[in-house]
Amino acid sequence: MATQRVKFTFPQELITLPVIYQLGKEFNVVTNIRRADVTADRGWVVLELEGDAEEIERGLAWVAAKGVRVDPVQGDIVEG
Repeated sequence: MATQRVKFTFPQELITLPVIYQLGKEFNVVTNIRRADVTADRGWVVLELEGDAEEIERGLAWVAAKGVRVDPVQGDIVEG
């Protein structure tokens, strides 16, 4: 089982869509939201993803194809 931390940055038109839910459902990836900031015109979410490494990669490619920016995150995201 692999674990990967990523940051999704959503364009305004995708903020209201259930992209994270669909990622978990379609690709059998456990999503754990570690930090987020969402407003009416922008949004970002830091996630910890757990699952088969190939499924995580396929899922991230799918998210990026939807128009979400995907960036890797290093280290622990929640302090204290």
